[in-house]
Amino acid sequence: MKFSYQWLRELVEDLSASPAEAARMITLKTAESEGVEAHGSDSIIEVDNKSLTHRPDLWGHSGMARELAAIFGKKLLDPVKPRQLTGNSPIHVDIEDYTLCPRYSALLLENVTVKPSPAWLAQRLESVGLNAINNVVDVTNFVMAEIAQPMHAFDSTKLHADTIFVRSARDGEEFVSLSEERFTLDPSNLVIADAQGAIALAGVKGGASSGISESTTRIVLESANFNAANVRRTSSRLKLRTDASMRFEKSQDPVNTVRGLYRALELLEQVSPGIRVVGGIADAHRLPPAPAPVALPVKWLERKLGRPISTAEVRAILESLEFRVEELDEETLSVFVPSWRATKDISIREDLVEEVGRMVGYDSITPTAPLAPARVPPASPARLFHHRMREMAAAQGFTEVYNYSFLSDEQAREFGFDPAALVQVANPIAAGQNLLRPSLLPLIAKNLADNARHFDSFRFCEIGREIHPDREIAHFAAAIYSKGDGAAALSELKRLAECLSSGIDFLPVSETRSYEHPHRTAEVLCHRTPIGRLFELHPSMIEGGRGSVLDLDLELLEKLQPLSLRYQPLRRFPVSAFDLSVVAPARALIGKVQTQLAGLAGADLVSISFLRDFGLPGGERSLSYRLTVGASERTLSSDEVAAIRNRIIEGMRAHGYELKV
Repeated sequence: MKFSYQWLRELVEDLSASPAEAARMITLKTAESEGVEAHGSDSIIEVDNKSLTHRPDLWGHSGMARELAAIFGKKLLDPVKPRQLTGNSPIHVDIEDYTLCPRYSALLLENVTVKPSPAWLAQRLESVGLNAINNVVDVTNFVMAEIAQPMHAFDSTKLHADTIFVRSARDGEEFVSLSEERFTLDPSNLVIADAQGAIALAGVKGGASSGISESTTRIVLESANFNAANVRRTSSRLKLRTDASMRFEKSQDPVNTVRGLYRALELLEQVSPGIRVVGGIADAHRLPPAPAPVALPVKWLERKLGRPISTAEVRAILESLEFRVEELDEETLSVFVPSWRATKDISIREDLVEEVGRMVGYDSITPTAPLAPARVPPASPARLFHHRMREMAAAQGFTEVYNYSFLSDEQAREFGFDPAALVQVANPIAAGQNLLRPSLLPLIAKNLADNARHFDSFRFCEIGREIHPDREIAHFAAAIYSKGDGAAALSELKRLAECLSSGIDFLPVSETRSYEHPHRTAEVLCHRTPIGRLFELHPSMIEGGRGSVLDLDLELLEKLQPLSLRYQPLRRFPVSAFDLSVVAPARALIGKVQTQLAGLAGADLVSISFLRDFGLPGGERSLSYRLTVGASERTLSSDEVAAIRNRIIEGMRAHGYELKV
């Protein structure tokens, strides 16, 4: 944002600091200055707007002049001269919702002459980046740049009837702006309207139907205050940011509307001689109550600030910034916040610490180590558990990804979710991010599709939260993309699940979901409790390869972890191993066969592992396993090992299996 140095000097009595010194002090005390540039006989101080987001008063020269006056110990000059405007206004104002428009002030003027602005006015506006248009419009922009009160002028003869309505737009209502842009509105947009329709977008831009032209002789001056969040939503939705909307988005002072009319009237009398006021000011308002004074203990302030400071010095600083200060006692001040600082800026005593601190200068505070003892924060079992999951996944070669928590309607439907049943984002940061994700899977699938364009194989994982209307659930998702058959990827994810926790098992599902491969989907169990799914994405959802996914409920998995671990000593005696090949039907489950083998082996079984799956003529399969047996107190003889082996063979044959022995 640009500030004219000459303009600032007109608002601060006897300001003798150079433009460079003024810019330097603004940088130290108020905001980030980007330097000083020449503009004719003037100097322009450019300030980074992002540092002023909490200071609506600093979006005008008067507010910045107040800062300079306090910094240099000078007197602030108020450019606004109140007027006695008596009589009833011929304009009526009807506000539908005072939370969206706390105040709307208007003034009817006649005998107006619209013409190019005088050189001083055009030069002043252009020096701060505003285009000169004509004397009436330029006066409204001048007031906006001076006291941060956006204004608008309507051609009175183009309005229908004498009532101005401040209301929500009708669904599908059409609006054409001053720049001839056409918009279709909805009830989330606030408009200024006459009897026939919208004539301005509240806080954003005026309409073409009521704009000022060279033939205009009667005008209605609007000076209003609008809800900051509503102006921001309208501006973002319509992609229409203006100088007015940027100021209203900062929560401007509703007390300023009538001041804006007084200042505009004084300027219009200069640039349009003979102009006359018709009646008084139309002023509809429901102002918020004045904030309660803030109690400020000076000893507490000293501790927070980290340096000694007297009560008199604190009072002088706050009064120089136009706070009203009273002494409750020798060490406590009662601070009354002015209206231009009470709109989401100053409300608690911590805010006042910042005001005092920046004026005395943070460089005057000697850095010291914290006096409070450093303590280890309370343990977070969930955080430690998630950390272990990340470590294990990284050890298996998975790269962690972080996705936004937002989805589009289309992404939700693709995974079987009804968008109407999901949590809606009131103010999406971008198109297609209007829903909170009820599952990690839609964005995991997007990660697979995006990276498949660049890599033939890759693997990644994510820990995030499913967001439901009534709760949030932590989930772990891992995915592998590969070319070819994809069976190896499923085995890799199965191994990962088994590494993450003990007691993991897998069961094929009878019914698959729309996004799952109909023959490559299993339910994941932990100690016989379902905790997630292992599946391959449906071939229609990914091109050129296979996408395999493991999705686990982390909160449930954490609850199923044993409270304590039991360890077994190393075996003192040798063990014996032998292989068995079971001839099984084509759809036989490897895990089920393995469970049957383990049950027949009995207590002497040390371990069992699957070796290979070999296809046989007639659709059967040969499933090979390696069994290791042994006793804890002695070495099993060859006869005992043979007996265990024969018992298993006979038992499997009794179950209807043939074995290759």
